Amino acid sequence: MFELPEDVRDIQQLAREFARNEILPGAAARDQSHEFPAELVKQLGEMGFMGMFVPEEYGGTGLDILSYVVALEEICYADAGVGVIMSVNNSLVCWPLLKFGNEAQKQKYLTPLASGAKLGCYALTEPSAGSDAAALKTRAEKTEGGYTLNGTKMWITNGPQADYCVAYASSDPSQRHRTISAFILEKEYAGFGVGKVEEKLGIACSGTSELVFEDCHVPAENLLHDESRGFTVAMATLDGGRIGIAAQALGIAQRSLDLAISYSKERSAFGKPIATKQAIQWMIADMATRIEAARLLVWRAAVLKDQEMRGESSGQRVSRECSMAKLYASECANFCADKALQIHGGYGYSKEYEVERLFRDARITTLYEGTSEIQRLVIAKSLLS
Repeated sequence: MFELPEDVRDIQQLAREFARNEILPGAAARDQSHEFPAELVKQLGEMGFMGMFVPEEYGGTGLDILSYVVALEEICYADAGVGVIMSVNNSLVCWPLLKFGNEAQKQKYLTPLASGAKLGCYALTEPSAGSDAAALKTRAEKTEGGYTLNGTKMWITNGPQADYCVAYASSDPSQRHRTISAFILEKEYAGFGVGKVEEKLGIACSGTSELVFEDCHVPAENLLHDESRGFTVAMATLDGGRIGIAAQALGIAQRSLDLAISYSKERSAFGKPIATKQAIQWMIADMATRIEAARLLVWRAAVLKDQEMRGESSGQRVSRECSMAKLYASECANFCADKALQIHGGYGYSKEYEVERLFRDARITTLYEGTSEIQRLVIAKSLLS
């Protein structure tokens, strides 16, 4: 597929106009203040961007994942911090509720999340369980009427602001993935607390924190999917999450290229614009080529994920394609941000120029939703098994 369908192009244009008119002008100020963009998130919800592939009956817009990644790229072109808030709510919270939730859970939680009335987060990572997610220590003890959770999660995007949380805990951590269950938590639950709020290198306007569970009681009806099947929920969810981060990376990469092209035409050296210099031209050519390759990988992964959701993939998960898209797009974003800064020279190292922020924002894309090393493991395993 080399051209987007007309309806997807319409979504792209809507997202582009909103991103460049409403999000981009305040991006630098938010990067400095670290202020959570509550009003922008509200507007994204009103536009249908917080639950894009959720059916209309549950408060979403009923679009496909391709439309979602195209829109997300545009949002992240303006501000990757705003984009990741949207990405987590769509990919890591709405999707597992849609896929694994029962009807009552969808009506109660999915509807307000998809409409933007509530915000969600995804709590899997722990201080000693990052890439090795099965090593989590948060314990779930079955009690009268539900479960009691004890443990600490970290690096939770949307953690400080989220109303609902998809969290993972184990009845016996020594059994690793075999005893992990997924739960839907509300921030009002007794024993549910926000711990340390992180100061990060980039994506500064998105909140990231610890979540602390201290004898946190979760009603039995808030078990997501079957007991001890939480690891299945987590891994399936990460496929879609990786597509979202790949789209975020595309937005950063494209913005880096556009700024590099513009600056190279304005800046002169030795009597001519630096755009006439072969050294600059080659960097721009490499950036553009990698972006086009990354975008095709992301679009392909999105189309295959759509087919999987419609039951058209013979039951095969698309983990390899999602990992390929995330791996290549994230490394592309870092390459492009680095080259854009290089083209700007000393000015690129100054906070007065946007490429400095892009350079910092790009770095996270090779880390969260699975590091580049984990993506390579997933890809290799699928090829060698």
